[in-house]
Amino acid sequence: MGIKIGFVLTTSVVTSRVIQHAYTHTRTVPLFCIRPLQELPCLNEYLEGSMLSISQKSKRKKRERIGDCLDTENTPHELIHQWSPPHKQRVVCKGKENEENQFVLARRPRKRREFSGLSWDTLPDELLLGILSCLPLQDLLRMSRVCKRWHRLAFDESLWHSVDLVGNPQLDQALGQVLMAGVLGLRCPCTCIGEPHFTHTQHLRVQHMDLSSCTVSTLFLDDIISRCRRLENLSLEGLELSDWIIQSLSQNTELVRLNLCGCSGFSPDSLGEMLKSCSRLEELNLSWCDFSTDHVKAVVSNIPSNITQLNLSGYRQNLTMEDLKDLVERCPHLVNLDLSDSVLMTTSSFPILQQLQSLRHLALSRCYQIHPAALADFEKFPELQTLEVYGLVQDTYLPILSKSLPRLQINTRPFSGVARPTEATRRDRAMWGMTCRLVFRS
Repeated sequence: MGIKIGFVLTTSVVTSRVIQHAYTHTRTVPLFCIRPLQELPCLNEYLEGSMLSISQKSKRKKRERIGDCLDTENTPHELIHQWSPPHKQRVVCKGKENEENQFVLARRPRKRREFSGLSWDTLPDELLLGILSCLPLQDLLRMSRVCKRWHRLAFDESLWHSVDLVGNPQLDQALGQVLMAGVLGLRCPCTCIGEPHFTHTQHLRVQHMDLSSCTVSTLFLDDIISRCRRLENLSLEGLELSDWIIQSLSQNTELVRLNLCGCSGFSPDSLGEMLKSCSRLEELNLSWCDFSTDHVKAVVSNIPSNITQLNLSGYRQNLTMEDLKDLVERCPHLVNLDLSDSVLMTTSSFPILQQLQSLRHLALSRCYQIHPAALADFEKFPELQTLEVYGLVQDTYLPILSKSLPRLQINTRPFSGVARPTEATRRDRAMWGMTCRLVFRS
């Protein structure tokens, strides 16, 4: 090793002296006399085994390796993959007994467990909606908190077709959320309603709504009714109304059934305008309202002519015979008529009522100026089926009257069901013959 190092140093010294000698002679010797220097082998070839030779060979091999990689390059991703370090360092073990064969110690990657069944995430929206449609209201609201997708599906309009909130004593913001969810039918009678807190000004999709006997202010009720444009069946029985609410009802021109039994707080003019706008009304219940004679005249003068069921009971001396004549002339297709508690009705009203060729159900209860013996004249009504005369006929005389009128059913309906969402004789939770899909269970 010492001989090689000394030889390298001697060669470098000789080379430097030869270059210096040639430089000094070029100053005095003419250019044409200068001979080219003879190249020494040590200037461009490195001695084998020297440190300089070893370093140059390593650099040359590195360049060749990089060149091969560049030649075989297809995409930048492959190049990055070739140059990037492995994720896990492999341990290479070499033993004496197998010097030629090397074996590698590496950890086998963990396989993912394959789930053989179905996943909730893979189910389509249509199938999930079918599953959610079988849940009650409380469970549906709990499922809406699972994830964003289930929240979107839980409030799909197809699930909120009709909602029954009977049993919930207080409805404030929840009522607004239910109505904004796109319900078509809402049933919540005998409920305390606060401010609904609507978050938008769009019109509601509700078509059937029962708010009978609710405790609600006229301001909040007007906020609800003013957003409705598609109402077909509505019951506001026993509520305090206003002219603004009646005007909002006028915008629901598709109304078919309207129950305003026992309502008050609106003028005859607003009532007349509402009846003119709602020309498709078929069932109307205006019994026992806080009406004057002007209210009654506004009804008989503006009621739609295609009305088939009407309840005008409870007006005692405000409903006159002239009003009855105007009513029969305006509504010749009446099928169900209730004039109970009208003390001005006499037997003179029978020929007027006989003009109604389609009349099947008639109620004259507590019309005390009608003599019980005159009730036999109803045999002349060919289409009449039921007759309610509570307070006019004693229980002892009722079998005799039934024999004289064998075609009629007498005193079978103590309460009128005109335009009411649920008849008094029924105990189910139906609303105008429709069963609500979502039911609140306390």
